[in-house]
Amino acid sequence: MIRLASRTGAVYFPLTIIARVPFAMMVVGVLTLVVAARGSVELGGITSAMVGLGVAFFGPLLGSAADRFGQRPVLLLTAAVNSVALGSLAWVAFSSLPDWVMLLGSFLAGASAPQTSPMSRSRLVTIIQSEYPAPRRPRAISSVLAFESAADEVVFVFGPVVVGLLATAFDAWVPIAAAAILTLLFVTAFAVHRTSVPPKSAAERAATVGPVAELRRASLLVTVFGIFAVGLFFGSMLTSLTAFMQDRGAAEQAGLFYGVMGVGSAALAIAAAWFSPKFTLRYRWLLFGAALATGTAILQTVNDVPGMLLSLTVMGLGIGPLLVTLYSFGAARTPAGRSATVMTMLGSGVIVGQSLASAVTGIVAEQLGTGAATLLPLAAAILVLLAGLINFALTPAGRLVRATGPVQIP
Repeated sequence: MIRLASRTGAVYFPLTIIARVPFAMMVVGVLTLVVAARGSVELGGITSAMVGLGVAFFGPLLGSAADRFGQRPVLLLTAAVNSVALGSLAWVAFSSLPDWVMLLGSFLAGASAPQTSPMSRSRLVTIIQSEYPAPRRPRAISSVLAFESAADEVVFVFGPVVVGLLATAFDAWVPIAAAAILTLLFVTAFAVHRTSVPPKSAAERAATVGPVAELRRASLLVTVFGIFAVGLFFGSMLTSLTAFMQDRGAAEQAGLFYGVMGVGSAALAIAAAWFSPKFTLRYRWLLFGAALATGTAILQTVNDVPGMLLSLTVMGLGIGPLLVTLYSFGAARTPAGRSATVMTMLGSGVIVGQSLASAVTGIVAEQLGTGAATLLPLAAAILVLLAGLINFALTPAGRLVRATGPVQIP
């Protein structure tokens, strides 16, 4: 990482972390905004789900555009559009305009969301592949993906905390307005940073970009589904935790308790770079998926705050290194020249899953109670494990796949 930092510059790593904060704030920020402005948890859940729908439709297209035209123009355009969309949404929510206008605005916010996280992964992997000697690439890629996953974990865990603090200290529209400002400033700075991947000529694309059909390979699709299931866990866990704390008259503290999960998670995500090569990726998926499932199983027995803290701690042991594992599979299974596309597919999978689960869990909690809502994180963890089992079958021992680098998969 020291050699990589000398290539990117010291400012790159804090910049890429701050630039992805607005993306992590959107779903929870929209939910908080709409509930405060329109007084409906159900409408808030549906509106936040529209963010995920916009990301699902346009996120991979933005990644494909970055592979084709370069990251800089794509990021500059989306930063400008997204800032306007978020600012407008903050105004529309408190206006007399009908709900469908707010739903449309939420969809546009998701559709224009800058894909900072996957594009950062693409930049760093590209640098390693082009400038590192072949024997050093696997460990370097593992270290980069560990950092990136830890950064995502910290951002996705503490993003809701930031939303809660701003909404509590000021007003419900402030987190969305803050996200708009952060997007305009820091995503723009990230776009113009010297590491930005330049566009390729038509001849270069023809020679170096793999066919679209390779994006539909079963091994890659199961990886995308696995990370989508992780997004389902994020959304269902935060929403059910909010319902749990609301039952105790302290709903505003949910984000702070959620942060407990992130401490061990981020630490283990960083430590994943030093795991033994004998502890291969397909086994990591199963082991850390099992840890996540164990934590969500404990959740079903929780009746008090100490029990919730124990459950969150166990979940944290699984979720961080699980993200590193999934992104490592994604990097290894990326068709030539489509790094930004694949990383955007993975990043979109998280936010789509989070948005969908937030909406569904909110409805379940409101209609059936907190006990029913806490079943949904367990269901998400089971989906993660099922995807891991399918992946295990698709990845025979000793097999190397065509990849962005010679990453050992089995």
